[in-house]
Amino acid sequence: MFTEAIEKVSKYTRPIHTISRLYNSEEVIPGAATIFIVNEQGWALTCKHVVEFLATSDQIHKKYESFRHELNSMDGITDTATKKELELRYQYSDKSTVEVKNTFVDCVDRLSGYKVHIHPKYDLALIKFEGFNKLNCAEFPIFQSDTSYLKQGRFLCRLGYPFPEFRNFRYDKVNNRIDWTNEGHRGSPKFPIEGMITRFLSDGSKPFGIEMSVPGLKGQSGGPLFNKDGIIQGMQFATQHLHLGFDIENKEIVVDGEKKRINDYSFIHLGQCIHVSVLKEFMTQKGVAFNEG
Repeated sequence: MFTEAIEKVSKYTRPIHTISRLYNSEEVIPGAATIFIVNEQGWALTCKHVVEFLATSDQIHKKYESFRHELNSMDGITDTATKKELELRYQYSDKSTVEVKNTFVDCVDRLSGYKVHIHPKYDLALIKFEGFNKLNCAEFPIFQSDTSYLKQGRFLCRLGYPFPEFRNFRYDKVNNRIDWTNEGHRGSPKFPIEGMITRFLSDGSKPFGIEMSVPGLKGQSGGPLFNKDGIIQGMQFATQHLHLGFDIENKEIVVDGEKKRINDYSFIHLGQCIHVSVLKEFMTQKGVAFNEG
């Protein structure tokens, strides 16, 4: 049903790849989010919480560099008490993130920076790529013009990058840092997930969001919601978890011939998407050109 639509939407939907590391760890943790390019000027839509994470990454980097500078300037003092005092001052423990690096994948040929517009109310942001010579995108989204099309029972699809399978990174033991590399698999599979419109999210006279019957997956935040023709209906931003009340406590079951007692608490996981009307209104306010259909 969505085969051709997914091919169409894939032409402008891209992943944001992230690598991070915890204090006292050599393990590199991959992560991902989603963005979709709106026009040839290099404007793109994603979630506010994704943009805020990108900003937090810079703060984490500056803090860790300051910590390392102080640690290296101790003139050979390596006693545990002194180091512990420094760790306490910086609030570092084995659960503290000390490095985060991000990259926009296959968006532009080069990037000198980007500017951001954050929606004052909803989990929505616009990003403008800067300093590029070529945009790695030749086709752009078409946004639903007649929003009365969106009704309960309408079957829609989302696209994103929830499974970070890229491996083009490493931990540099000599310099005690994580880095991107030119080796290793640099891609992650795009992943579509369908669903039915169940309800609309509203904070007043008109809806700002669309609730879907199945969850949006982690990493799909910022990904487009579209119909079978590839027309944009919204953008994935969150998943709500509602308790169903079908709870099972201390129930005896048999597994592989062995009796066990289990507890099970049931929830339904419902994806939440920013309504296309909010996307269009925000882009119009910021003077960002887009196509309707």
